[in-house]
Amino acid sequence: MDAAAESNAPAPFAVSHRAVLAVALPMTLAYLTTPLVGLVNLGVVGRLGDPALVGGVAICGVVFDVVFATFNFLRAGTTGLVAQAFGRRDATEIQATLYRALMLGVGAGVVIVALKSPILHLALMLLGGSSAVHAAATTYWQVRVLAAPLTLANYVILGWLIGLGRAGYGLVLQLVVNSINVLVSIMLVDRFGFGVAGVGWASVAGEFTAVILGAIFVLHLTRGGPKPGPATIFSGAAFRRLIVLNRDIMIRTFVLILSFALFTSRSAAAGDIVLAANELLMNVVIFAAFFLDGLAAAAEQLGGRALGAGSRATFERAVRLVVLWGFAVGGALTLAIFLGGPAIIDTMSTSDAVRVAARQVLAWAALFPLFGTLAYQMDGVFIGATWSADMRNAMLVSVAIYLVTGWSVASLLGITGWWIALLVFLAVRGISLLWLLGIRIGPAFSADRQPVP
Repeated sequence: MDAAAESNAPAPFAVSHRAVLAVALPMTLAYLTTPLVGLVNLGVVGRLGDPALVGGVAICGVVFDVVFATFNFLRAGTTGLVAQAFGRRDATEIQATLYRALMLGVGAGVVIVALKSPILHLALMLLGGSSAVHAAATTYWQVRVLAAPLTLANYVILGWLIGLGRAGYGLVLQLVVNSINVLVSIMLVDRFGFGVAGVGWASVAGEFTAVILGAIFVLHLTRGGPKPGPATIFSGAAFRRLIVLNRDIMIRTFVLILSFALFTSRSAAAGDIVLAANELLMNVVIFAAFFLDGLAAAAEQLGGRALGAGSRATFERAVRLVVLWGFAVGGALTLAIFLGGPAIIDTMSTSDAVRVAARQVLAWAALFPLFGTLAYQMDGVFIGATWSADMRNAMLVSVAIYLVTGWSVASLLGITGWWIALLVFLAVRGISLLWLLGIRIGPAFSADRQPVP
């Protein structure tokens, strides 16, 4: 274990621009590799010449996105708890947190596998599609879902590495998962004729390889350090804190997913052209958001570590730097989308009607990174501090305002009103969390502070 975690005496540490970028840059690159896998898999299946196969993989992609995004709390919760233990230099708790989270993650993955049939049945009923699409989706799902315990274990390991500030290791893990996935997919589908099942087995291979590599990283980073005993690992209080933390983050994440699903639903209600235009722009916006996610990871690690070390000055500097970098990156992304948007739209669509519709709301979509900066960075700060109840409550308030704004403004401006509502939603999330930060920060660094989930 690192020297910084070998002593139980917390100590402040230096937070610099370099420290922020040391986490943000590798994690940004790691996040950016993920959508490329989906594109390659769809391309590989598309070469088979059957549109139903592409549709089946696409539908299952949506289902997996929802399921795994809902369980992203395993990554986030682990990062916050480990970062705080790292700040306290509590090497025993750093390992114990990993083992507890792995038990929770693998257990959840086993439940997903056990419920694979009813989950798929419900998803196909909601998403629709032809019988041929359903057949392809079933084949793909039955294979790829087997990797659920491995996928969630990798979430935990990635969160653990980020909590230790080992973002470079996290980048390697993501590159391994995605590279193996792509290579095996091409080999099984193109060369051995496995069809859509081959794409599913490629995901299993990638996740399995990453688990093995992650275990090697864990053994390397914990070598020579104190080992937690069963009483520490199975501590009832620690498990309860982990469950409460993850429960709140899961509620927050699920509500976030539903908010964007509502936007898609409103776009679909406005017609196929509006739906296509908005989905085009939303893909651009989501891609841009990966850059803000990388900075949020830095906020999680540095903020959580500073809280664990009990240094308010370090914590405040970490918050200032990640917010500063966030607005710099968010502003640059907004400018890039605004200026480059017309060219991006023309590249991504050949339909004149879709191009016109997308240009009409481009300016609002371009503001997404700038308006979302504070929300993303505050999310990172609160995850690192494990103030999950505040995150949940701020999300619920923000969604309520989003709904009121959307339904009100849309009656006057149509689909533009829902873009405005999204921007209001992001702004309220960021501002409400910033306000809560001002309330939390004093008690968090008082001499008699208590852990707050």
